[in-house]
Amino acid sequence: MNVQEEHSYPMQATQMVKSAEEKAASKAKAEAKKVGKTGEPKKRGRPKGSKNKDKQEVVLNPELIRIQKALQSLLETIGTTIILKYVVLDGHFGNYPSAFMVRQTNLHLISKLRPNAALYPAFEGEHNGRGPKPKYGSKIDVRKMDAECLKKTASEDNLRTDIYQGKFYNKEFAFALNVVIILKTNLDTHAQAHVILFSTDLEQTYEKIIKFYSLRFQIEFNFRDAKQYWGLEDFMNVKEIAVTNAANLSFFMVNFSYALWHWCINQKVGAIRLMGVKSYATL
Repeated sequence: MNVQEEHSYPMQATQMVKSAEEKAASKAKAEAKKVGKTGEPKKRGRPKGSKNKDKQEVVLNPELIRIQKALQSLLETIGTTIILKYVVLDGHFGNYPSAFMVRQTNLHLISKLRPNAALYPAFEGEHNGRGPKPKYGSKIDVRKMDAECLKKTASEDNLRTDIYQGKFYNKEFAFALNVVIILKTNLDTHAQAHVILFSTDLEQTYEKIIKFYSLRFQIEFNFRDAKQYWGLEDFMNVKEIAVTNAANLSFFMVNFSYALWHWCINQKVGAIRLMGVKSYATL
């Protein structure tokens, strides 16, 4: 993603095929959730016999392993030609294993937390000396944030948007997160809705976190062009290598056609300027 141009460029397409074990695990997980909704209510408190988990020891699932391998392959391919710093993933990857996977490649993750994610500031009270010093402060209410965290407020058509930013902890993560909360309030009905974005880069500004996450949608235009113009939906290959080659060729043509279009535009603009023509109608 070129953030200056606000345009995405496909660089690598890799097949992600679930194994039989993964499909069985996904089915079992879905069945467990279904039983939980219709069966007996879950007991409160910690299950008997459970132990504390070391958050520094993370076992990546097959999906994250595939993504990490693809990411490492991309980094090896581009070398120092293009300097990457951030990986943007959707809310499905707004969890600690995904953040751990990205940080292993020396990059930072930008993603979205669940709306009901529990966030805590660092503990700043006085320690009474008994036991270890608390790590977390009181749980925050994302719809009643402190004014000191407010970064921007804007109103349009009876809809007010408040943007908050702060360094908070989530107990599923082993480190603090740079959290951005976008709170929208209907000034007529007082109904509210919010989105929680985060970055593992604690120094990143809220403007960049919001912008980089919103630019994810540019990838959809790559798929649209590859399907409409370059045969991503039409090739008849069935073997792994042939499918990979066909998909990568479609995305290559997306990049090539975009570069060629820009080259033609620049050439025509240059010619018109040399001739002293003020109108750009011929473009």
